[in-house]
Amino acid sequence: MVSSDDRHFDDPTLESDVFARDCHSRSALLNITGRWGTLALAALGEGPYRFGALRRRVDGVSERMLAQTLQQLERDGLVHREVRETIPPNVEYSLTPLGEEIAGRLTGLIELLESHMPDITAAQTRYDAR
Repeated sequence: MVSSDDRHFDDPTLESDVFARDCHSRSALLNITGRWGTLALAALGEGPYRFGALRRRVDGVSERMLAQTLQQLERDGLVHREVRETIPPNVEYSLTPLGEEIAGRLTGLIELLESHMPDITAAQTRYDAR
């Protein structure tokens, strides 16, 4: 039996609320803001990448984790996967228009963070000294 709460959850016309436990937007937010999602989107903001090149750009990610991350981002409509029929075949990843918009905002956050690393490092040092 479907409860009224389940119908609310599946109604795409209703407003999303990431703070609501069962809202679909929460899983998309987690895919985007997870360590590998953020880095993959920011890297793809630089332009299309083949899988191996993207893996090298996102230093430290395993092949399996990058593949899973890209699948999640593709499912969320942020990444486009194109299989090129070459010999050998290769796959290229790029951002969708929505992915470009989100990557731009993530890149702004990354740039802000990097510009304030001396402040963050100093705060961490002060905290650790307590």
